[in-house]
Amino acid sequence: MRTTTLGTHGPRVGVIGLGAMGMSFAYDMATPRDEATSVSVIRQALDLGMTLIDTADVYGPYTNEELVGRALADRREHAVIATKVGMEAIDPTGGPGGSPLVKPNGRPEHVRAAIDASLRRLGTDHVDLYQLHRVDPEVPIEETWGALAEAVTAGKARHLGLSKVGVEQIQRAQAVHPVTTVQSEFSLWTRDVQAEVLPYCTQHGIALLSYSPLGRGFLAGRFASFDELPEKDQRRRLPRFQQDNLQANLDIANGVRAVADRVGATPAQVALAWLVAQGPHVVPIPGTKTPKYLTDNAGAADVRLSPGDLAELDAVPAPVGGRY
Repeated sequence: MRTTTLGTHGPRVGVIGLGAMGMSFAYDMATPRDEATSVSVIRQALDLGMTLIDTADVYGPYTNEELVGRALADRREHAVIATKVGMEAIDPTGGPGGSPLVKPNGRPEHVRAAIDASLRRLGTDHVDLYQLHRVDPEVPIEETWGALAEAVTAGKARHLGLSKVGVEQIQRAQAVHPVTTVQSEFSLWTRDVQAEVLPYCTQHGIALLSYSPLGRGFLAGRFASFDELPEKDQRRRLPRFQQDNLQANLDIANGVRAVADRVGATPAQVALAWLVAQGPHVVPIPGTKTPKYLTDNAGAADVRLSPGDLAELDAVPAPVGGRY
């Protein structure tokens, strides 16, 4: 797989990464998790060149890091491990639909304890990228970011990243310690970051990690109606997936498919290739727990879109149904 760097000074990674969250929770929770398959998918990702593996302490909650650690037990040197801190689960089943109820926690003492717990679960002495999952509105970002910087000084983390932030928050963090990455939702179906965050990151040598790059599966053409969504799946609560909105949004998926048919690729590959084309440091991290979809996603690195293809994709309509 082609490679890039995470920003100007970050580690070298494949141009497509892997998000591990769905292996533990959030999507299709009615189907039992198959840990052996998930471990196999993570290891296969490395074989395909998808070296950036993204997780978080609160995923599971707290079990996703353990899964990643088991998968990488004898392959640590081949992976760039990215995890997150700054959220805590206050009730494992107290959220919507029985999902974990979480809240931000950016207190420095929480960060200091959390990095040690993450390293223990991951089975490693350092993480390559330590990210602030959410900014705690009750704690100045400078205090939280300073605690993350302590992890770098102690050798427990190599680089630091932010998640779901605006330019002002990036600037405040930069004043304390360099920002290597910013993780945001970014896809043909969610393009908010193109207004300010992506231009700022490009100008300052910061990588943009794109989560939900396939619009939670929608851009891959996997859902044509609300009834196709699995039971106990968080997408059933999202406005864009409600039946009337979903039917209107099919125009977006159809636009992606039209380009895919023309270039001889899958819709998922085209949606990911569009992201890679947005800049040398834009790295999509699609999540999957299925070997078939993993291979499909990795193939996006070989899809070359022409200026005409990119213009056609840029012109697909905005989604109906609000932010999500």
